[in-house]
Formats: sequence, C-alpha cells, structure tokens
Amino acid sequence: MPRGARLVGLGHHLPARLVANAEIEARLALEPGWIERRTGIRTRRWVEDGVGLVDIAEAAGRAALCDAGPRAGNVGLVLLATSTPDHLLPPSAPLVAHRLGLGRAGGFDLAGACTGFVAALALADAHVRTRGVSVLVVAANILSRRIDPDERASAVLFADAAGAVVLAPDPDPAVGLVGVDLAADGSGYDVVGIPAGGSLRPFAPDLDPRDTRMTLRDGRAMFAAAVEMMSDCARRALDAAGTAPAAVDRFVPHQANARIFDLVAERLTIPSERTLRAVADNGNSSAATIPLALSLDHAERPVRPGERILMTAAGAGLTAGAALLVV
Repeated sequence: MPRGARLVGLGHHLPARLVANAEIEARLALEPGWIERRTGIRTRRWVEDGVGLVDIAEAAGRAALCDAGPRAGNVGLVLLATSTPDHLLPPSAPLVAHRLGLGRAGGFDLAGACTGFVAALALADAHVRTRGVSVLVVAANILSRRIDPDERASAVLFADAAGAVVLAPDPDPAVGLVGVDLAADGSGYDVVGIPAGGSLRPFAPDLDPRDTRMTLRDGRAMFAAAVEMMSDCARRALDAAGTAPAAVDRFVPHQANARIFDLVAERLTIPSERTLRAVADNGNSSAATIPLALSLDHAERPVRPGERILMTAAGAGLTAGAALLVV
C-alpha cells in the first residue's frame, strides 16, 4: 500500500563555547571585520574538551524525538551523517541509537561531507515508504578538531553542531520527499579534504600531524562549484516534483558561506525572505547546517502541514544534492 514519509520532529544541539571572529582574526593577523565581510559569519560554536561526536548527535536526536512525541512511532533506523566520527571503527550511529533507547533499530553512518544530510534524508524517505517504520536522521560534526588553525581558508569557516529530523509513515503518499537530485563531480575530488589518516596514507610515526587536518586547497574553485551544483540540483529536484520556485515556502541551503547561498537563491529566483540563514551566528558545520537552520527556524515559526521545504547542498568530493520536502 502506498505511504508517505511525514516530517514529525525537528531538533538541534549547539555546543556551549562561543567563538567570535575577533579571536580568529587576532590569531591569523586579519583586520577586524575581514571574516564577516567575506563569509557572513560573526560567531561559531566549538565543543569543549571531552565532548564527543556521539554526545552532540545524541542531544540533537533526543530533541527531535521529543519534538515528535508519540508521532515518532516505531523508530526502526538511525542514520548519522558525519565527517568526524568519534572512531574510524566502529560507526557512531549504533551508539547514538543505544543511548536514545531505540532498542534494535538499525544504525549507520553516512560520510557524504556537506551533502550528507540531503543524501541521508533521501535514504530515510525511501526506508519509511518501503518498510513502514520511522527513521531518525541526525547530522553532526566536530570540525573544530579537524581544521588547521593556521590555514585561513578553513579556520574562519568551520564549526561544531548537530541537527536532526524524524520521518514517520503517513497514509498520504504525497507527503515527504517529492523531488530529489544527487550529483557528484570527482574531477574536483581534492579541492577540500584531509590528506592523511585513511588507508592510502595511514597513521605512522613519521606522519606530520598537519596532514590529518582539513585543508581547503582552492577556495575559489569550491565557491564556484558549490554555487553551480547547488543551483543545478535544486532545479532538477523542483522539476522532478513539478514545482515552481515561487511555491517554495522555506529554502534551506547549506550554510557554507552567505555569499554562496545568496547567489543560489538569486539563480533560483527564490525571495530572500524565504531563505533560512543560520550561518552568521553558527558558522559552517558541514552536513549539520541544513537541519540546524531548519530546527532553529522551526523554534520561531513552527513548520506547518502542507509546507514545501527546498534543501540543497554541495561539498567535498565533490558531492551535491537537493530535496523538496512536503510536510
């Protein structure tokens, strides 16, 4: 029997430590205001010592389940989109599910970089429709421990945060994701990444610790690719749903850089007042930015049944994706 996948819960978690631009500008000898002019970021959150990825993912997941209440129903799967798991092995999602008391729910990590949440949401929607059980999708990153504090291109951008959503089965097949597009361009594979620590260059006594930190090799190339891929994926997702940009109620772009998502919104002809903006106070937490922005906005303006929410993202790999969600 056809079924839909309704959004029934939203939640997020922000670490307590607030890091203002002045702290980073002083360390990098940048003039005051340099970061905000180029990125739109004023502050970001970084975790304290001893806080792990599972900790912030659990907090966001618990908030989303609380928001859903009884509507969450039987959660049969936990998907965790992250580029910064607590361990290379085992995956973090099973521990998140355990801490949340979700019994024998499945749990898997997805390493989709900044596109991870959109990809996880697409998988979650399909699982809800085919299996008839709810899915908790969490996106979380602790990027403060992966940046090179002396590399200007990445040190000014990245942050720590977690966001989560709950999708539940619904008798109306028209709710849930009605348009999805996922894309990749491996020709830009090394534009942003962590050079060492994987199977190709494993940890070794003579490994330079800086090679285990994130590096943004070509910021201009990443900027241009993000604008192009986010715009193209969003158009294809809208076309797949037969929906015009004017019908979008909330546009939630990946909060990488304010200039990027302003250009994407302009290309899509989506009014600026419908574009969610969380980057100024929270920085770029990769896959977590979309559910974080949506959860923060939901706290101020609760999401209503029938709304159309367009999400789009691009990131390392290069990966990109977009999804149109009907609530």
